[in-house]
Amino acid sequence: MAAFDTTRTTYGATSAVSKIGSYFGTLVSSVVAWRDAAVTRKALNALTDRELEDIGLMRSDVDNVASSHFIR
Repeated sequence: MAAFDTTRTTYGATSAVSKIGSYFGTLVSSVVAWRDAAVTRKALNALTDRELEDIGLMRSDVDNVASSHFIR
């Protein structure tokens, strides 16, 4: 009589399908992050210097804020 054990997992072994899925998942998340940064940059650039000052930013901060590298 033959038995097939399905309770064990293969740790560390990834299939080609999971690698491809991971690649496309990373690609999609990169495109989404890029688009979010573009929308943020466009919205902040539409504000006047006075409006930016009201929220504690300067015109030179817009790119850093849009790319999420802004620390105050």
